[in-house]
Amino acid sequence: MLVTVAYGLAIAVNLLCLLIGARFLLVPYAAAAGYGVPATTDRAYLTIKGLRDGAYGLIGLALLAFAGAHAEAWFMLLAALLPLGDTLIVLRNGGTKAVAFGVHFATAVIMLLTAALLFAV
Repeated sequence: MLVTVAYGLAIAVNLLCLLIGARFLLVPYAAAAGYGVPATTDRAYLTIKGLRDGAYGLIGLALLAFAGAHAEAWFMLLAALLPLGDTLIVLRNGGTKAVAFGVHFATAVIMLLTAALLFAV
């Protein structure tokens, strides 16, 4: 049961990274608004964010498939720094606390929980 939950959460988080990356590539301004800091210019930076998030999703899936739960756990643990940083970015740039904590900080907590579960299997 623990293995199923740990792997399921890891797969879900990685797939969500892929979806977020695709959203930033396909509809960058809407994605930026959902991120918590709307943008009207700087499409290049939004594209970079899309590529970054998509790559993290692919790396996570590859680690899980080819290196196992322990490697994925370390990846999740370290990658949780990204949504923690996103929390600060949203707060420092006029975004709402609801988005900063309800989206980004919550994502970091889920990633840390996933890492803990993967370390346990």
